[in-house]
Amino acid sequence: MAVYTHVSAEALGGFLARFDVGELVSAKGIAEGVENSNYLVDTTRGRYILTLYEKRVSADDLPFFMALLDHLDGKGLAVPPAIPDRDGREIHELEGRPACLIKFLPGVSLSHPSPAQALAAGEAMGRMHRAVADFPATRANSMGQPSWAALHARCGRSLDDIAPGLHDDLDLALAGLSATWPASLDTCAIHADLFPDNVLMRGDAVSGLIDFYFACTDIRLYDLAVMHAAWSFDATGRDHDAAVGEALIAGYSRHFAMSDAERAAFATLAVGACVRFTLSRAWDWLNTPADALVTRKDPLAFWRRAAVYDPALVQRCATLR
Repeated sequence: MAVYTHVSAEALGGFLARFDVGELVSAKGIAEGVENSNYLVDTTRGRYILTLYEKRVSADDLPFFMALLDHLDGKGLAVPPAIPDRDGREIHELEGRPACLIKFLPGVSLSHPSPAQALAAGEAMGRMHRAVADFPATRANSMGQPSWAALHARCGRSLDDIAPGLHDDLDLALAGLSATWPASLDTCAIHADLFPDNVLMRGDAVSGLIDFYFACTDIRLYDLAVMHAAWSFDATGRDHDAAVGEALIAGYSRHFAMSDAERAAFATLAVGACVRFTLSRAWDWLNTPADALVTRKDPLAFWRRAAVYDPALVQRCATLR
């Protein structure tokens, strides 16, 4: 989450008047994350999240995201569906951006999850994948494996401003992934971004899964690989907590036990997750406006993780040594 687009109190009050949510009491921009503009909104009737969708989120994709959240909410999962206005509309426009008023979920995001919390989070992902078995809508992964080479090309040699040699090292990794990507594995609707800050916890229990704006139809196990790479390292990507990673897999396996083919492919999927987030973070690092209220993420913190999943990369990539 972040704030790129600023919303005045007057504009926000007028927006809220479309809903049966009471009158505006206060609003505060949320600086975490990098994708959309988000505000924590308190009214006389409760607390909500206002999300304005920035350039990376296409307005054409919002019906898929909202339908997925409504589906999961209907299955009893703790997710934040959009609040409909008095006419039943969930998707609106505010300050020239598509916008939704979102249900607020209690809980806290973790910086250093424990194995017990990881076990619960992995089980929550498995439960989510079970719940989408009858979800009919599909959406191609706009940040999936076929898109990475193009994003690498868009970043270009500016990648070497982040770390000398990064451009060529990522090019090498991309070639390997293109040759080995396990495209025949099971697919379903996935979250594709279930980092610790997108899982709300109360103690060791999951109280919410949030921020579904990369949700798509892709390899089911890739979702777990993204989660594994996000949860089982420290913020720098240097320290790997194997116990957390094992707990994620154990929790997930309560719903989906890995096949032999999935076990063999997991490291490749995890390297793919590392490359995907290295590239998207690099693009944001190179292109985030100076005046945006947003915390930029270090691209190298994800690239370093690839060495755990494929130690041979260390010998071939100078930026991993």
